[in-house]
Amino acid sequence: MADDEQPLAVKVGTVVLTIAAGWVAQKLVGVVWEKATGHVAPTDVDDDELPMVQAVTFAAVSGGVAVLAKRMARQGAVRAGAKLRASS
Repeated sequence: MADDEQPLAVKVGTVVLTIAAGWVAQKLVGVVWEKATGHVAPTDVDDDELPMVQAVTFAAVSGGVAVLAKRMARQGAVRAGAKLRASS
């Protein structure tokens, strides 16, 4: 199904779920990063005092988790929209 064929409810649901999933993913990455490294997750990867390896690793991990969260949110919204259409 193309994006322009999706009902408005699915589009809105996708946006809401993506924002919520992004927030949860950010908190999860922060907690896991702190447990794994013993340091608080960096908030500015451009900080000159942040080692390059740590900045790149954090960016890769947080980017990967963000993509995963976005895809899962979209799939959830599409499934919920399909259930709503089926029940009406």
